[in-house]
Amino acid sequence: MTVTIYGIRNCDTMKKARAWLDGHGVAYDFHDFKKSGIDKGRLEGWARVVGWEVLLNRAGTTFRKLADADKAGLDEAKAISLMLEQPTMIKRPVLDLGGTILVGFKPEIYAAAFDG
Repeated sequence: MTVTIYGIRNCDTMKKARAWLDGHGVAYDFHDFKKSGIDKGRLEGWARVVGWEVLLNRAGTTFRKLADADKAGLDEAKAISLMLEQPTMIKRPVLDLGGTILVGFKPEIYAAAFDG
C-alpha cells in the first residue's frame, strides 16, 4: 500500500500524525502543500470522497482572516478555489492510503485503518 500524507511540515497536528506513523512502522511519502502546492484535480478528488466541507479548515487562522464576502455563499467550487489559493486552508493532515482518504488526525482512526 502506498501511503502519502499531505500537510504542512510545522503544523502540530501533522507532527502528531507523522510521529504516529513513524512509531507504527508505516512507510509514507510526505507532500508539503505549503511548499509544493496542490493541484485542483487532487482537491476535487478528495472532495468527491470526503466532501469539501471536511477538507476546508474553517477553524484555522487563514480562513478566519478572510473577508466576509469570501466566506459568504461557500460551495464546493468556491471552497476549492480558496484552498488552491491558500493551501493552509486545507484541513490537516490528509492521509491517502491509495484510495482511502483520512482527513485530520485521531490515533484510533489511524489504528483502525492500518491494523483493522
